[in-house]
Amino acid sequence: MNNWYVITGGPSSGKTTTVQLLQQLGYTTTIEHARHYIDLKRAAGRTVLETRANQAEFQRGVLDMQLQQEASLNPEKVVFLDRALPDSLAYYRFLGLEPDPRLLEAIQEVSYRKVFILDLLPLASDYARTEDVPAQRRIHDLLTEVYLSLPVPVQAVPALSPQQRVEFILDHLIPVDG
Repeated sequence: MNNWYVITGGPSSGKTTTVQLLQQLGYTTTIEHARHYIDLKRAAGRTVLETRANQAEFQRGVLDMQLQQEASLNPEKVVFLDRALPDSLAYYRFLGLEPDPRLLEAIQEVSYRKVFILDLLPLASDYARTEDVPAQRRIHDLLTEVYLSLPVPVQAVPALSPQQRVEFILDHLIPVDG
């Protein structure tokens, strides 16, 4: 068992805002790799549409980053992850892609202290987010399905103000001896 907490939810559920607020409180956090992957490709001259055109390649790139990140984290340190490996499985399912065998193998080994699934907020479009409202809901449902299938505690986080969500999460952490 490690001391990592996953912050997840469908697109536009406030994950990154929540993780950034936790970071401001002094907690160790991670970044969302899908957005980071898009940003790296944009810096190399590719558009978001070009980057997302080959979804299998996109998902592999995100998975590579996620695998590397989780392998580098200290299991004894409290860390809040902006998405985690099981999120990739939900996206493979959403896209109708055959999951990467490395993902399926890694998911058998995952161990998170607790997963917080943020209730959806109204969909806000931006340069990296291409989903519509039905896709937002479907991804959220797939994330919930994937995490509930794993042997990790899952906690729904209601649609509250960002600060209230952080307080809710901190109030629902699992003590190290619990």
